[in-house]
Amino acid sequence: MGPTGAGKSSFIECATRQDAGTIGHGLESFTSEIRAVRVNHPIDGRPVVLVDTPGFDDTYKSDLEILAMIAEWLVETYQSKSNLAAIIYVHDISESRMKGSALKNLRIFATLCGQKAMPNVIIVTTKWTEVPIERGVRREQELKAGFWNDMIADGCEIARFEDTYESAWSIIGGLGDRHRPQVLLPHEIVDSELQLPQTQAGITLHEELEELIKSQKESANRLRRLAQNQDNELVVQELNKQRAEIEVKIRKTADQLRELKNPFTMRIRKFFKSRG
Repeated sequence: MGPTGAGKSSFIECATRQDAGTIGHGLESFTSEIRAVRVNHPIDGRPVVLVDTPGFDDTYKSDLEILAMIAEWLVETYQSKSNLAAIIYVHDISESRMKGSALKNLRIFATLCGQKAMPNVIIVTTKWTEVPIERGVRREQELKAGFWNDMIADGCEIARFEDTYESAWSIIGGLGDRHRPQVLLPHEIVDSELQLPQTQAGITLHEELEELIKSQKESANRLRRLAQNQDNELVVQELNKQRAEIEVKIRKTADQLRELKNPFTMRIRKFFKSRG
């Protein structure tokens, strides 16, 4: 798991030596569906399945759709008692700071996993070749002391991915020997019988969307004021165009908030019918 462009698909392709097609190097997300890749362990030959998931900033799906998709997969895995060994969270070390999107992904991920699952969580940093080593190490230390501190205290591990087959397997090679993680989200849905918006991950997503729509409205209002104070018609047209684009995003964010505020909306009900 992890944000769009962090290197999730690239990590899996290195580990499996398989070309899944166009890797998502651009701004648009490559993985918009959950994708499972089976490979044999390089030492003992046992089958290992690596599961690639879209980030919560996907190009084609809303954050709510992504959360529902991941929840469905986790519930099916939980109910079938499949051997989910660990969860890898991928972070781009070349990012100079923890931006809004990256922070949103991390917060939802942490509440989705829950405290008890942290000994089975590995934060894997990527793109070390895109940043001077001293700067990368400094960022890694800052993240450990800051945004990752609570997760590390609960047992989460940190590892560096060096863009090689050997590096990938040094990270995932021994994961199959771990005890099954107690992931919070499927436990909340199956055992506590909560609807998705009532789970900790659902509540966190709601908080993130509330902050997002507040920021979007402030941006739209700022563009409106700028346009009102402009005499140049071309500049006014451009500002109004930008405001119209933001207002489309506001409507989409508001739609997600409405669904999260009503746990019995059709889409959510349809998703949870498979629980029975």
